[in-house]
Amino acid sequence: MTHTACTASETQASPFAVSWQKLMMWIFIVGDGLLFAGFLASYGFARLASPFWPHQSEVFSLSFISLMTFVLISSSATMASAVGAAQRGNSPAVVRYVALTALGGAIFLGMQALEWTEFIHDGARLYTNPWNVPQFSAFFFLITGFHGTHVLSGVAILLIAMVRQMKHKATPGGIELVGLYWHFVDLVWVFIFTLFYLL
Repeated sequence: MTHTACTASETQASPFAVSWQKLMMWIFIVGDGLLFAGFLASYGFARLASPFWPHQSEVFSLSFISLMTFVLISSSATMASAVGAAQRGNSPAVVRYVALTALGGAIFLGMQALEWTEFIHDGARLYTNPWNVPQFSAFFFLITGFHGTHVLSGVAILLIAMVRQMKHKATPGGIELVGLYWHFVDLVWVFIFTLFYLL
């Protein structure tokens, strides 16, 4: 399929005045966002219903989690730069910024692996933990693990987009779709960071 054909397909009319690809991405984001909202709401309910809940600062290194958050938010900035470069037709810049975004995602995953390792080393398991609140570790593994799979998928998608851009097969619309997904993943982490680690 030629670049021209791809572009024509992306701009195909839809009832919402956007391409059908972007419409499908927004439907996915809304559905997935509701799933994350359900997880966080369940966590909040369990926490309020529990007579005791571990204090996050005693369990996690909040400075380390803050650094993880900074890395992921920074990758959102490089992704925005990649989308802008794609719209300007600057292919080398697209490759560079997409690669930096994927690197940021990989660093975040590595840091999350360290966090999980430390958490497990402290005695946390899916159904038990040293703080005598089994739901605490269950929600930790569920919420951060589910988000981590999204980051991992995002890194894979970014690498595919980078290779396609290097072969001049990617389109500005395609890079924008990758950006929408990545910004969604970053935004979800902001809510997780705030509601699970800070409050």
